[in-house]
Amino acid sequence: MAVLGSPTARASSAAPVTAAAAASAVHPGTVRHGVSQPLYSYANAVRETVWVDTGLDGDGDGRTDRVAADIIRPSEPAAAGQKIPVIMDASPYYSCCGRGNESQLKTYDAQGKPVQFPLFYDNYFVSRGYAVVLVDLAGTNRSDGCVDVGGPSDVTSAKAVVDWLNGRATGYSARTGGSSVTPTWTNGSVGMIGKSWDGTIANGVAATGVQGLKTIVPISAISSWYDYYRSDGAPLYDGTPADLASYVESSTAASNCGAVQTQLAAGSPSNGNWSALWQQRDYVASAANVHASVFVVHGMQDLNVRDINFSQWWTALAQTGVDRKIWLSQTGHVDPFDFRRSAWVDTLHSWFDHYLLGVDNGIQSAPVADIERAPDQWTTSATWPAPGTVSSTLHLKPGALTTAAGSGTAGFTDNPNVGEDTWASEAGSTTSEKTVFSTGALGSDLRMSGQGSITLSVKSSTRSAHLSAVLVDLGAATIRNYEGAGEGITTLTTRSCWGDSTAGDSACFLDTAADTSQVGYTIFSRGWADLGHYASLNSTSTITPGKSYSITFNLAGTDHVVPAGHRLALIVAGTDNGLLNPASTTPTVTVDLAHSSLSLPLVGGAGSLKRGVRPTATAGTTVARGLTPAQGFFSNQLEDFR
Repeated sequence: MAVLGSPTARASSAAPVTAAAAASAVHPGTVRHGVSQPLYSYANAVRETVWVDTGLDGDGDGRTDRVAADIIRPSEPAAAGQKIPVIMDASPYYSCCGRGNESQLKTYDAQGKPVQFPLFYDNYFVSRGYAVVLVDLAGTNRSDGCVDVGGPSDVTSAKAVVDWLNGRATGYSARTGGSSVTPTWTNGSVGMIGKSWDGTIANGVAATGVQGLKTIVPISAISSWYDYYRSDGAPLYDGTPADLASYVESSTAASNCGAVQTQLAAGSPSNGNWSALWQQRDYVASAANVHASVFVVHGMQDLNVRDINFSQWWTALAQTGVDRKIWLSQTGHVDPFDFRRSAWVDTLHSWFDHYLLGVDNGIQSAPVADIERAPDQWTTSATWPAPGTVSSTLHLKPGALTTAAGSGTAGFTDNPNVGEDTWASEAGSTTSEKTVFSTGALGSDLRMSGQGSITLSVKSSTRSAHLSAVLVDLGAATIRNYEGAGEGITTLTTRSCWGDSTAGDSACFLDTAADTSQVGYTIFSRGWADLGHYASLNSTSTITPGKSYSITFNLAGTDHVVPAGHRLALIVAGTDNGLLNPASTTPTVTVDLAHSSLSLPLVGGAGSLKRGVRPTATAGTTVARGLTPAQGFFSNQLEDFR
């Protein structure tokens, strides 16, 4: 990675400065016009590491585990007797895999003091009166303990640092021995942020209700680890959480944590059953404990941390009354710094200023949702789901999606070699591996906002069956190429600078642009299930061939507008190749349409669909995108999870 070593500065607005102009000095100031200004010196910031006692002994060495909290904070406030808040990112990736689009790692000087922090948070926020704390999760980099993939060790190792910042835990100057360290420089207000596993830990810590955590910003984050590995009983990935643990843990943990990995593998059965391990890692169940404000960011085409994770978390948080905000992009598993950089820095700046510095800037009264309708084209919504959204039931007839009563039957034979792109590209023709239900051409735009579900009454010809339900917008559009290497972005060769630099930590990052694709259809929501879990996730039921079973499962949250002239389609099939592992058999499945239905969050309710459909429209063959998950997209779970 090329690092520009010249000192850089960034103006108080979120317009980038070029690398050529990066040497301009930071001009001190105060909070003006509702925005914190760059008052302090980044070059003279305090850089230190504190090892915080978690109270756990995950590696069984007879000593309680200490986790490394690397800190960069401005020196001036402490010298003046002023206390400052903390922006914290707890991650397992700081030494093994890196963070951000450039896979940056932590680096240290000869004395072990932090030199480079990944991402822009330190470069931008330290001069504005924040400390930035990057925590190595237990069992990773310079921390003791074992990785338990979202479980008590992961969450406690981050929570312990929040406790230390609030005087409830003990920190030390060394990994072993050392003297105790008290954070006299902080006021205890903490905001946690992070993408993927990092954001997941922010969710988990918030769900403990820990005092002092004022806000979290989970980006592409998991809310329930079951829903990362399974979908209503159906396996989404091979392997177990033990594989992820071994991928990120330090060499010390690798030699000491075999027992933990054995427990991770044993507690996540391949049959899709709910277990105590999954219960421990279900933050949605503990959403009532959340007191922090929550700013959710997720790609609506994230096929890694799939969208059910953000939508069920958002729904559960609605019952808590905490302040919430959400950004939904057209990307896959991508950080907003790389798909909407300037607006992201400005918005995040205002968010932290309000919830950590107490600045009255009105961010809490701004529109709740920002939604990307087309590449780089954003709209806002006062609330989310959108005002006027009604859970609306649609019915199925052969080939038709309708507001009238359903009738008839339809069927398909599972073909594990094809998936949703093939199904959607052939939505206008009859094929054996899927069945399609669609409206006529819409006479007006139809917006879905929120999380839907589907109920299917089915018979399987064999003793096992996996089911897929896919919502498709049939019609031409330009979308982000979420199945491309950048999952909707292209990385450029130019750089822009977002804060202050030192010789060892540049604030200048590679620019990006939207990677777009012309398509004849857009898949915008999905759901998968194992028929053997029709009655419960707690155990697998025996399926009798030829017997009818009713199963209801969720579709991922979305906010999508099917434009006038397009058609809304539901595809029901078996194995979604590349996104769902196949069942043990390849059944032929018959769907009883009279007892099957689709529930969608429609703005304006089902009546808006009924009024908008042109009943004379007929199905036609759609334009294939030429991109399929079978080409290797998400074939490596461990690498792509970041």
